[in-house]
Amino acid sequence: MNEFLISSLLEDLKDPNEDVRDRATQELWRIWFEQKGILGLEIIRRAQLALEAGNFTEAEETLNALVESQPDYAEAWNRRAVLYYIQGQYQKAIADCEVVLQLNPIHFGALHGLGLCYAALGDYRTAIHAFHNALKIQPYSLENQRMMLECTARLI
Repeated sequence: MNEFLISSLLEDLKDPNEDVRDRATQELWRIWFEQKGILGLEIIRRAQLALEAGNFTEAEETLNALVESQPDYAEAWNRRAVLYYIQGQYQKAIADCEVVLQLNPIHFGALHGLGLCYAALGDYRTAIHAFHNALKIQPYSLENQRMMLECTARLI
């Protein structure tokens, strides 16, 4: 990945202008999804279609094959984490989010996913930490701010 481009996009995530932030967010997602070219992207799309159709087994099998064949493809791990989260398999989702973050430490989606999983498990302190780390990358994320407040309120 182009380090200069990534650094520039990360700075744009902190820009007060919402349009600048939105473009940077979309561009980072595009880069992450296209990391392994058209073939990787097509497999992820196939898994997403299966997920949307409620065919969790097919989606999981597709993503399992992708992470096995392309273990450095962070977005494949992230998509599988999303699948596990939707199914309520929070520990599996957490494990996959942690792999994503080893491969791509700036993956704000995986940090948000970690926060959601820990919140679902009732571990609000760890969830707050994950949302806080996501906010270091995307300081204007209202969703992460809201989730931090919600988790904080549950501690009281």
